[in-house]
Amino acid sequence: MENYLRHCWYMAGWADEVGPAGLVRQILGKPVYLYRLVDGTVAAILDRCPHRFAPLSKGTREGDRLVCGYHGLAFGPDGHCVRNPFADRIPAGADIPTFAVIEQEGIVWLWGGDKDAADPALVPAFPFVPDAPGWRTVHGYTLMQANYQYGTDNLMDLSHIEFVHKGTFAGQGVIFAGQHQVTQDGDTLHSDWWMPGIALPSVAQGHMPPDAVVDHWLEMRWNAPATMRLNIGVCPHGEPRETGFEVPQAHILTPANEHETHYFWSSSRTNDVDSAEVDNILRQLFGEAFDLEDKPMIEAAYANVRGKDFWGEKPVALGIDQGGTRARRLLESLIARESGNG
Repeated sequence: MENYLRHCWYMAGWADEVGPAGLVRQILGKPVYLYRLVDGTVAAILDRCPHRFAPLSKGTREGDRLVCGYHGLAFGPDGHCVRNPFADRIPAGADIPTFAVIEQEGIVWLWGGDKDAADPALVPAFPFVPDAPGWRTVHGYTLMQANYQYGTDNLMDLSHIEFVHKGTFAGQGVIFAGQHQVTQDGDTLHSDWWMPGIALPSVAQGHMPPDAVVDHWLEMRWNAPATMRLNIGVCPHGEPRETGFEVPQAHILTPANEHETHYFWSSSRTNDVDSAEVDNILRQLFGEAFDLEDKPMIEAAYANVRGKDFWGEKPVALGIDQGGTRARRLLESLIARESGNG
């Protein structure tokens, strides 16, 4: 059974996913029902009635109460059973676990451990996600048939763009002209690429003259368990970064269970902010890049070792993959520290 980090926030979904019908999502191996209370705030409860285990999400609502569609037990957002239609007495053991949730910057976060220990100060910051004047973000989601740490390996080792993304982002050899370094600041890891004096990469097409010589950077920030921010930037060669442009992206992975992962992504821009056409182009591009390029490769690799210990399979090190390797080691140490074994 997977041993998860508990004292942290996991992304449960985009805020706009939690509509009138709520949202059912498996998180850390548990079925979770996310729904909005009358005042608009998000609540989260185990999606399982304690009587005969029917999903509460398939029942009805009475204000903030959830009514099981199987036998009519009603529950408040605190998980307490408040009505038994067959008797005045509430059966022992009829309460349901609930989860601490926070909605911030267009993201719904769920605390992985005891809700009374939830610390709002630890919610990861993604201030660029919400739209603002002159600023536009598109976002998406997909379910990956692989353990979440294999997704981290992929994102912390961006050298794969040269081989995996030939149909979309196309590295065009820029990685081989670059310098890579992994640094650690407390419990934060940075896996950064710096590529000075190169021809215009595909990400800058249309933003600069086609014959421009530029400096290009890819900077990935990782925080446990698998919350990542990527800054993609380009500027004229030798000039300050501020003379170019930077695209911030969110890449956040949440374990559904040991073998499946929720992958959430976003990308922000300052150009064509009112263009629905550009929105659609970006959604299609990212959809193709992950669903048709990254995802099949990660899933196939994971299928080769599914159920086996990663280190026990003796993965070969290439150097450029140390971002993912160090993220795995750091996560292991944080889990051990949390459980009192580190």
